[in-house]
Amino acid sequence: MTSHQERRSISLIDNIKRLIQEDKFIVSEHAQARMFERQISLDDLLDLIRHGEIIEEYPDDEPCPSALMLGYIGGLGCHVVIGVCMYRLRIITAYWASEDEWIECKKRRR
Repeated sequence: MTSHQERRSISLIDNIKRLIQEDKFIVSEHAQARMFERQISLDDLLDLIRHGEIIEEYPDDEPCPSALMLGYIGGLGCHVVIGVCMYRLRIITAYWASEDEWIECKKRRR
C-alpha cells in the first residue's frame, strides 16, 4: 500500500469510527436479514466496526464509496460491508469469513 493509500485508509477508518460514535448509521434491510440468519447481533457488529480493519476499499461504488471490514466475533472472522456516505454509514451486509474463500480472513483465494 502506498503512503497515499495508507493516508486515505486512515482517514476512511477515522470517518467510519466517527460516524459510529455519533450514532450516524443505518442498517439496510438486507443486512438485518443476513445478521438474523447468521446470528450476528448489532452490538457485536458495531464493536467489529469500531475495532476492525479495512481489508478492501471500493471507492467507485454508488451511491457512496464502500469498504469491506474484518473483525472477530467470538473468535470467528466476520466481514461487514459498509457504505461510507457523507453524513452517515450504511451497513450493507455481514457474513462469516469462509476459509474456502479467504486466507486468514484477509485475502481472497483466487
